[in-house]
Amino acid sequence: MTVAVFAFYIFALVVIGSGLMVTISRNPVHAVLWLISAFVGATGLFVLLGAEFVAMLLLIVYVGAVAVLFLFVVMMLDVDFAALKGEMARAMPLALLIGVVLLMQIGLAFGSWRISSGATQANPTPADIDNARAIGLLIYDRYIYLFQAAGLVLLVAMIGAILLTLRHRTGIKRQNVLHQMWRDPAETIEMKDIKPGQGL
Repeated sequence: MTVAVFAFYIFALVVIGSGLMVTISRNPVHAVLWLISAFVGATGLFVLLGAEFVAMLLLIVYVGAVAVLFLFVVMMLDVDFAALKGEMARAMPLALLIGVVLLMQIGLAFGSWRISSGATQANPTPADIDNARAIGLLIYDRYIYLFQAAGLVLLVAMIGAILLTLRHRTGIKRQNVLHQMWRDPAETIEMKDIKPGQGL
């Protein structure tokens, strides 16, 4: 057994075990930590496949941002877990039905899977550039206009979300930066001449 095969089995066991622990953990903080472990194992699998760029994206974006955000949200929110368990118990029959249907679909898919004897696997010749540079040339050279259009769509969606949530409600003090900058100290500060031994 080579080192690559051994590492594959280790990372695969980490991903499967962490995914199982995410679903059966009673503590949400522990579930998020197991989710981070599953992401790290998937990162190792991507490295073994030769997709270093995707592995770094998974590690930086999901582990460094999304999973940590989940962890902070779970730890900061005061969630009533007893009420959540009661709601889960009520929805358990429907969840079991959906799970059985999904398992039947997976069984049908694998049951009708046949491997043709005449099938051949295409083995393209690798280029002289690495994975990250190939993805960079593909995004920033061949599909640059589509990439810029996707960024513009995300920018418009972000501005729309900000405008939808920016509501001026009455009775709530809002910060006015220009009003603070143009404030005259002579109008806002009153000097008091306090005599010794007297109060205000």
